[in-house]
Amino acid sequence: MTKAKKPVPLWYEDACGAAHALELLGERWALLVARELMFGPRRFGELRQGLPGISANVLSQRLEGLEAAGVLTRRKLASPVNAQVYELTSWGYELEPVFQTLGRWAARSPAHDPTLPLSAASLLLSFGTMLEAKRAENFEGRVGLQLVDDAFMVSVKDGQLDIRRGALDRAEATLVSRPQALAAVIYGGRSLSAAEGDGSLLIAGDRVLAKRFLTLFRLPPKAE
Repeated sequence: MTKAKKPVPLWYEDACGAAHALELLGERWALLVARELMFGPRRFGELRQGLPGISANVLSQRLEGLEAAGVLTRRKLASPVNAQVYELTSWGYELEPVFQTLGRWAARSPAHDPTLPLSAASLLLSFGTMLEAKRAENFEGRVGLQLVDDAFMVSVKDGQLDIRRGALDRAEATLVSRPQALAAVIYGGRSLSAAEGDGSLLIAGDRVLAKRFLTLFRLPPKAE
């Protein structure tokens, strides 16, 4: 017999769609758990690594709540891995433009600090949010990102961005860094020479392509 899912708590008794969105995702950490799953399934430990401030107990509660709401599901990987992973449902993946709109709006806050710690998923989501269309028009290439234990292939063509987690064997250039260190160069005003000088960013392959890639993204102006 299938275990009955717990009902989603109603906090506002309000028919507004935004109010219901907060009922689904408004608890502390819930939205960020969904963020960490935006590039594919993750194990419990991988989620905690991307959200270092969350406790195991709270993460379990948020996963349970998001599953009950239909935002994510869990499944077991086949042998020999035999590990349980969590992944967004098709409806859950529809949150991507929500992250982009919310992130761009919040980045205009005078209090936003782009040098604070952030996860690989957060950095990659920011690329889709902060891509400068005009700068990307004449750029075409495949850039690999090795961000500690996470690898991503970022392809840019015809002003469009495609990001996939996985092997970097087809990359024309590869950036090896930590998310925070790479964000400091792209968004925080840190020079590439300084990052390479202290080893926080390494470039392999086509340096010209890599350097142009780093200029494709820009934070919006601050709100007055």
